[in-house]
Amino acid sequence: MSVAVATDSTHYLPRALADREEIHQVSLYVGWSGESERELEMDGFDAFYERLRTDSELPTTSQPSIGDFLAVWEPLLADGHDVVSIHLAGGISGTCEAARQAHQLLTERGLGERVEVLDSESGCGGTGLLTLAARAAARAGADKDAVVAHVREARKALKIWFCLDTLEYLRRGGRIGKAQAWLGGTLKIKPILSLEYEIVPVERVRTAGRAFERMVDYAKELRDGGADGWVVQHIQAPEQAERLIERCREIFDTEPVFTSEVGPVIGTYTGPGLIGVGAIPRTLLA
Repeated sequence: MSVAVATDSTHYLPRALADREEIHQVSLYVGWSGESERELEMDGFDAFYERLRTDSELPTTSQPSIGDFLAVWEPLLADGHDVVSIHLAGGISGTCEAARQAHQLLTERGLGERVEVLDSESGCGGTGLLTLAARAAARAGADKDAVVAHVREARKALKIWFCLDTLEYLRRGGRIGKAQAWLGGTLKIKPILSLEYEIVPVERVRTAGRAFERMVDYAKELRDGGADGWVVQHIQAPEQAERLIERCREIFDTEPVFTSEVGPVIGTYTGPGLIGVGAIPRTLLA
């Protein structure tokens, strides 16, 4: 019995890569004034981010419904697969809890042992890397429990940093986590953060140039620590992201596992201007 891998839309893997890897996806929702749409059905993000920059109203985001999870899992179960479903950190979203509620319904129907719900304790590229690690294990013939063990090993090795243009969006959206203490001072800083179970502050710098160089320094730390399967993501910052990709190519002497733009569900709370880099050992993706 083969293992299918599912996740939610906040990994932001390139769509062609997700399709090629046969990753099954459950979409979160985002929108203004009570009109939300599935993030997976959005055709590009430019219009969303342009409105985010100018609209005084912050968009709302919402997790998938229990039915959304079942709509993805049930056909896989009917085809004879077990399912490992990996989701956005529970400290910043109710997505994983909704998945667990859907899993409970399957348990009541005697199917619960065939589905495992995992909190990635990460998001964006971090969740994407864990999902790809799960697919690597499943492709190699691992059973459900072995895939879960492989993902947990990858999570222990995962490191990810991101820098923001401003803390304002985190403040407005209420998702600021342990960086709350930074709000007592000026917002005119360039915050560098990590994503664990919740958003964790790393350091503050005064200029975008210094923030960029700290991201390069972090890439070197990743390489030196053996985390060489690297990714770069951004929000409406393609030139900065390309500069970081070029620097990372020099550091790792490899191509990235993937690069992509982060979508609206996460972007609502970070704002445009984000760049991030993360990695796990590439052996976990083989």
